[in-house]
Amino acid sequence: MSRPTDVTAFTRSLERWVMLQKAVLENFKNIDSQVRSSDRLDLIIHTRLAFNHMIKTLKAFDDWLQDPFISSNIPRDLLLDVWDTTLKMMELLIELDIRHTSQVKNLIEEASREGRLNPILSQLKDIGGWREDRRGESGSMSI
Repeated sequence: MSRPTDVTAFTRSLERWVMLQKAVLENFKNIDSQVRSSDRLDLIIHTRLAFNHMIKTLKAFDDWLQDPFISSNIPRDLLLDVWDTTLKMMELLIELDIRHTSQVKNLIEEASREGRLNPILSQLKDIGGWREDRRGESGSMSI
């Protein structure tokens, strides 16, 4: 059984987590218009920052749901809310992946037909400088 001071320390850490998440969310909202008008590299960097934070949050949520103290004290309606939101996020992510991967495939095929592929990267591909990507196919370069 937890002592009241243990619970107080725990709830304080939860409050700090919520405050951090609110700050991160606000920061991303505040930079949105700036990122939208930035160059390709900046778009990539900020998107990766967002992905990294999402990965960190998903890992924390997964750890949270594995914690017996948490899982035994969360009511079913909160778990159902987590499930509903998770399903929506998963659908959006998979739809993004399908759309983006299909568009990139088409762009690469078109650029290849028209001879517009970066010649250095094309040569690296030809000499085996490409690695398997997340779909188990060659296409991502590893130097």
